[in-house]
Amino acid sequence: MTSLPISFLLTLCLFVIPSLSSDSDPLQDLCVGDLKASPSINGFPCKSSVSASDFFFSFSSLNTSNRNGVAVSPANVLTFPGLNTLGLSMNNVEFAPGGVNPPHSHPRAAEAGVVIEGSVFVGFLTTNNTLFSEVIHAGEMFVVPRGLVHFQWNVGKGKARLITSFNSQLPGSAVLPSTLFGAMPEIPNAVLTKTFRTDDATVNNLKSKFAV
Repeated sequence: MTSLPISFLLTLCLFVIPSLSSDSDPLQDLCVGDLKASPSINGFPCKSSVSASDFFFSFSSLNTSNRNGVAVSPANVLTFPGLNTLGLSMNNVEFAPGGVNPPHSHPRAAEAGVVIEGSVFVGFLTTNNTLFSEVIHAGEMFVVPRGLVHFQWNVGKGKARLITSFNSQLPGSAVLPSTLFGAMPEIPNAVLTKTFRTDDATVNNLKSKFAV
């Protein structure tokens, strides 16, 4: 049997190896993002000068007095430019009693979280519609695989708090209710009525609740 030419094998490696790699490693010690510039594939261009304050961050105070009873303070590259090119970010998530972080997904990251205060029902759904869920308490943590739909619900008697982390400097978030019923331009009613096996009146009512 004739062996494959070495040049062909080398060419194959050059195409296959990059496709298996993760985000590019940084080429410098640090690269604080210049948010005034346009982002590139792996983040923002580096600021020309940096200071110690670029590497420290305080989560903002949160108000959970809203319909869902939850509020999020994100530390990602857009709020904390020191994370630029590092491939990580965090959220501070606070819940009023009974508060719900509605079903959502992060298309660019897996999520790990730890309960700081309270008791939280955490669940995620696989692509075959299997629900994995558990009530966890202060000092316990969870993980959600990348891109899967998940939610959190404060089931304790008082407020609850999570700190979550992501393996992306900007994980993104697609919140299902507002994505489906608050999209602009709107998703046609015909699509939503067929999808949810309901009528125009119900869809219009839901759209009115999520209109921006």
